[in-house]
Amino acid sequence: MPASGDTPSADRPSEGSEGGSLRPGRVTITDVARAAGVSVATVSKVVNGRYGVAQTTASRVLEVVDQLGYESSLVARSLRRRRTNVIGVLVAEFEPFSTELLKAISKAVEGTGYELLAYSGGGDTSDRVGWERRSLSRLGGTLIDGAVIVTPTVQVPTDEGIPVVAIDPHTGPTGPATVDSDSLAGARMATEHLIGLGHTRIGHLGGRRDLESARLRELGYRQAMSDAGLTVDPSLVLTGGYRPDLSDRPAHELLDRPDRPTAVFAANDVSALHVVEVAGELGLRVPEDLSVVGYDDIPEAAAAQPPLTTVAQPLREMGAEALRMVISLIESEGPRTGRGHHTRLPTRLVERASTAPPAS
Repeated sequence: MPASGDTPSADRPSEGSEGGSLRPGRVTITDVARAAGVSVATVSKVVNGRYGVAQTTASRVLEVVDQLGYESSLVARSLRRRRTNVIGVLVAEFEPFSTELLKAISKAVEGTGYELLAYSGGGDTSDRVGWERRSLSRLGGTLIDGAVIVTPTVQVPTDEGIPVVAIDPHTGPTGPATVDSDSLAGARMATEHLIGLGHTRIGHLGGRRDLESARLRELGYRQAMSDAGLTVDPSLVLTGGYRPDLSDRPAHELLDRPDRPTAVFAANDVSALHVVEVAGELGLRVPEDLSVVGYDDIPEAAAAQPPLTTVAQPLREMGAEALRMVISLIESEGPRTGRGHHTRLPTRLVERASTAPPAS
């Protein structure tokens, strides 16, 4: 006697079986049913994990699913089960920092039963503020069960119906669950390293004024200078915006002057690497004429010539912790906003060849 859901169609030749052909395009549930020789209802039960199908039939269906590469619609699945088992990773753009975090989250998701959807919601660079609200509105509750948002520009909304964890939010550890690293301590380490080498005239190429971590890195630089009894020259503290195009003019302002600094601490590696480029354009050698320290420890830092001394953020751990937090919120029986939960991870100095004592 056939199991529930099987029909006499199992005795008919299958259009998708060996020797047959499937129509081109996206594989449908009907294609799977034909190839497996069962009804559409049976395939639906198998792929959705419902009871009432014989084990041998279920195995045959799953084998065909694998062969044909069938995937049920995420939207349809979410409507039926109220769960997609997909976590969104939302970024303004795919730049080195967010890309490294995405790699870390992708590694950490293995074995959790969840899949990832990477989504860039920034669009035009002139219209980035509020991109996370638009992204959550499009994806939340239908395509994804929860989201990790990288450097959101505003306090992450908690009214989209899904759990959200923010990594390095512009507003700092406010609102829903957040993960960041110790920017203040990292900046102090970077500046103290340069001071320890004998530098006293140290410039700072800061990040974005609207980003809390950038403010903390400038504060750490100023604290280290003050603790060493050194005066900060205001003309040596400029905003680089975390981007090569935005840091080009301030980098030239720092280096193309008779009283240039002997060292520069940049608030991220991308800006620091551009400082090295500008130094080369101006005929300055790194580290003989100028020491440079960055922040983040992206892969490009180690591959640079010379390799860049930098402050390493624990990007792998930050990504893994954010994923763990959002899964915990998704599966929680209680409130799922994570409001007030904040994890701050330590940073460390990575000494490479871009720093040396100042020329005598």
